Amino acid sequence: MLLVAASVALAASGGASIAAAAEPHRLALQISDEDPAKMRAVLDVAANVSRHYSGEGDEVEIVIVAFNGGLDMLLADRSPVKERVLGFAKSMPNVSFIACGNTLETLTSKEGRQPPLLDGVTVVKTGVATLLELSEKHWTLVRP
Repeated sequence: MLLVAASVALAASGGASIAAAAEPHRLALQISDEDPAKMRAVLDVAANVSRHYSGEGDEVEIVIVAFNGGLDMLLADRSPVKERVLGFAKSMPNVSFIACGNTLETLTSKEGRQPPLLDGVTVVKTGVATLLELSEKHWTLVRP
């Protein structure tokens, strides 16, 4: 009886479950290691998830948050995956890149100049705090 009542309520709501399914999937990927293999793995995960949900007809938002050694991934003068990151802007506009401002400040102090970021990278004050805030907004966090 309870199951029938729930089904009737769902039908009467005009398909509330369909509206919930229309919400995009949200994935935050962490890169904090300067290892090029880990950087490639993060990009592979982003590409695979983007293609998966596109193939399903679903929207997905993906953000890659780089801090500590992982910030090298987003630095124009040393990224071992530079061309691939730049290619994401054209082929996967649902993937965005965030650089940790604290890590950037540390590098600037150590090197005597601010290293240049790749085009399209957003800087936040604290990368880990950004991951925490995304988690609190129900984003799924993954560290490949």
